[in-house]
Amino acid sequence: MKDKKTISRRDFLKVAGVASAVAGLAACGRTDSLPTDGSDAPLGEMTRRNLTGDNVSLLGYGCMRWPMKPAADGKGEVVDQDAVNALVDYALVHNVNYFDTAPPYCQGLSEEATGIALSRHPRDSYYIATKMSNHRLYGAGLRGKDLHDASVQMYHNSFKNLRTDYFDYYLFHILGTGAGMEEMRGRLYDCGIADFILKEKESGRIRKLGFSFHGDVKVFDYMLQESGIPWDFVQIQLNYLDWRHASGMNVNAEYLYGELAKRNIPAVIMEPLLGGRLSKVHDHIVAKLKQREPERSVASWAFRFAGSFPNVLTVLSGMTYMEHLQDNLRTYSPLQPLTDEEFAFLQETASLMMQYPTVPCNDCKYCMPCPYGLDIPAILLHYNKCINEGNMPHNVGDDNYKQARRAFLVGYDRSVPKLRQTNHCIGCGQCNPHCPQSIDIPKEMQRIDHFVERLKQNNL
Repeated sequence: MKDKKTISRRDFLKVAGVASAVAGLAACGRTDSLPTDGSDAPLGEMTRRNLTGDNVSLLGYGCMRWPMKPAADGKGEVVDQDAVNALVDYALVHNVNYFDTAPPYCQGLSEEATGIALSRHPRDSYYIATKMSNHRLYGAGLRGKDLHDASVQMYHNSFKNLRTDYFDYYLFHILGTGAGMEEMRGRLYDCGIADFILKEKESGRIRKLGFSFHGDVKVFDYMLQESGIPWDFVQIQLNYLDWRHASGMNVNAEYLYGELAKRNIPAVIMEPLLGGRLSKVHDHIVAKLKQREPERSVASWAFRFAGSFPNVLTVLSGMTYMEHLQDNLRTYSPLQPLTDEEFAFLQETASLMMQYPTVPCNDCKYCMPCPYGLDIPAILLHYNKCINEGNMPHNVGDDNYKQARRAFLVGYDRSVPKLRQTNHCIGCGQCNPHCPQSIDIPKEMQRIDHFVERLKQNNL
């Protein structure tokens, strides 16, 4: 390779096979699961969808969960750029060409890390999607001209961070959360940023314009029916649980997808795994899925579900580790669409999952950082993990109470440092407006803290 910063198409295709895969696993600390003879690669070609005039891979790379490592100064974390480079190289050589990021992802580091990795490759070999993420600016109190100017600065920073002079796909981010219609109007119209972005599209610096949605369905309906904007695509949360069992303020995906399909607006899918929840289901659900398809991963069922809808342009997955990327490549290279019987089977599975009282956390980290230091996602994920694994102590009279009690408490201390546990929550509620799943986070922190204290005192 002549230039370490830039890879020609010929050199890239020559070296990016096994070499990049092994490097990627090494960077991620995983060298034990990848064959060195190239047999890890899927046998078929990646399924593609041409719904917008672009030949887009059905598997899209969600850049919200890039690998992180401790910062050199010991303060916080930084993106592991070597690992990101290896994952991007491997994805591109296996025909993944859609990369979705946003200014807040990875503590504000995702766009730059994504830009560094992608800019080593020809610009016409991938599509970049990023977002107008001015919800936090609005939440910080900016209005009118101040919000407009800060939003425009965010937009220009995205070009710099992603090392590009145009965006293939650009979105108004996370519309519907917070104060719903009022907040949407404030973020887009009252400050004039919608007009600014539409002019940028006319100039060609934005090729396709869309929005991502969570929350108040009135916002979704307004955007489609009354905004007057000819949307090129819309990003929605869709998976086999949310199809008819969406929680909190989220809307059933059956409705969202149906409204887009009847308007012939392509859907980009986020949260096909519900932040990993559909790959970490209750042991009873695992057994049910494995009984039908022993060779398939639990996660593959969710990805097949999301990809089986014909109006889906791409399905985003935040693939932190090489084995996640490889498994998803196998699912989509090519996609084997669900049969009607398999679709019904997954709906039965979703109904069964509703019997297990997990907290609907997607590990998106929008609630972070907590001003009082709590690691909110880690707390909720540990709680859910114990439910799914059957290690949830209920009563001192249960046969497995001692074992479950120890597993919960030991795992809690290992997963969440003591200074970041629930007992440090003061209930300020600053996290709640940012949660796309509409979780009442202080209420859950109080409930889990009460549960932990009772466990410690052994008085359940």
